Amino acid sequence: MPSPNLMAAALSRRTKHAVITVLGNSIALYNPPVRIAEEFAILDVMTGGRFIAGFPVGTSMDTNFAYGEVPATLRDKYQEGHDLIIQSWTRPEPFSFNGKYTQLRYVNIWPRPVQKPHPPVWIPGGGSVETWDWVLDYNYCYCYLSYFGFIRGSQVLKGFWQRCEERNIEPNPYRSGFLQLVAVAESDEAAEREYYEHADYFYNKCLHVYQGFADAPGYRTQRTLKAGFAPQVGDRPAAMRNKLSWKDMLDQGYVIGGSPSTVRERLEYAIKELNTGHLMVLCQFGSMPPELVRQNTELFANEVMPHVRPIFNDWEDHWWPQPMAETVQQRML
Repeated sequence: MPSPNLMAAALSRRTKHAVITVLGNSIALYNPPVRIAEEFAILDVMTGGRFIAGFPVGTSMDTNFAYGEVPATLRDKYQEGHDLIIQSWTRPEPFSFNGKYTQLRYVNIWPRPVQKPHPPVWIPGGGSVETWDWVLDYNYCYCYLSYFGFIRGSQVLKGFWQRCEERNIEPNPYRSGFLQLVAVAESDEAAEREYYEHADYFYNKCLHVYQGFADAPGYRTQRTLKAGFAPQVGDRPAAMRNKLSWKDMLDQGYVIGGSPSTVRERLEYAIKELNTGHLMVLCQFGSMPPELVRQNTELFANEVMPHVRPIFNDWEDHWWPQPMAETVQQRML
């Protein structure tokens, strides 16, 4: 979509309780970045505080090749834009901002966010190791986004949790998030019959991205390159270089699929392996028609989610929105 904020605005009027997460706006692409601060603030107001703000750096394909940002200065520009947005949300009086990339004589956004000091911030990551320290410095939620499943993703998140240990930071599972494709059917056989053609379309036809196009020189730092992490897209694992069968997708963890009991068991293992409290489930992928998406979503919500939701009940989620009281919210809307 051209702007996730448009979809979030539409959803804010069609929902009353659901939290809306925008993952997100590539800060370095906005001139000036206060546009993000204002749009996210008004989404927070429209939802009555049911909003999470996502600040991705943006893929190299998007930021460098499509929009022409210089790879070597992208992260520096991102950092400055982030600082401007947070200040505009939290400084009560108008102020001037004199940055390297943005100079504003008057910063005084309207409206201000409902949540104080500002909405929870989630940082989508694709494997850049410097993002770990950056997220921990600001106490944000680190969300690892990958289409290659929890087995491969566990390598990245283990590095994140190791960094938490090195810095003596509590390994609260809600400090992280992970994206996983899920396919739930009445039986294991039905799952393959109903979902494989759509997973086949996605993995065997849609993810052929030239590696150079996905990773412009200078986009990733030397530290990340030395760590050996592959880019989020554009580097097909060895297991994907031949056509993947349904069994391949399940064995490699790209898809967690099958009957409700099978998905519950496999998903519980993945959640504990990743130590992740925020599971971002993709119930729609590839060429799935709307009716199959609804079936998958309903089966997951009714048969799987209630069983895995309590896994980390002993931990407090500090990265979840704090909505207004419903009566106050309804008067506003």
